[in-house]
Amino acid sequence: MQNELKKYGINKEDVIEKFVRSSGAGGQNVNKVSSAVYLKHVPTGIEVKMQKERSQSLNRFLAWRLLLDKIKSTILGEKSKKQKEIEKIRRQKRKRSRRAKEKMLSEKKLVSQKKQNRRLFQNGIDY
Repeated sequence: MQNELKKYGINKEDVIEKFVRSSGAGGQNVNKVSSAVYLKHVPTGIEVKMQKERSQSLNRFLAWRLLLDKIKSTILGEKSKKQKEIEKIRRQKRKRSRRAKEKMLSEKKLVSQKKQNRRLFQNGIDY
């Protein structure tokens, strides 16, 4: 990861790193230990907060990786694979328009009529 940071011109001095308390479930560990990691890359203004895991070191690693991915996507000007996947899922879940529903249903009816006609023809019933 160090090589990638250098490759994209990210200096550790340009990043503000804070350790803060997590929120949510976790009981005493969450209330006593500052296991969440907050990173801010000052030149780009990109902020990242990671509180996925219980250990601070693992959250720190994940936060740096996420920060690097975000900076890469802004530098390269392309959407990351994750962002593309999220958009794809959003499109799939989107509600269909009335016209699209009607078209889909009419096509389904045509297919069912074809199948019905085939079934009648195979059974020797010819109308």
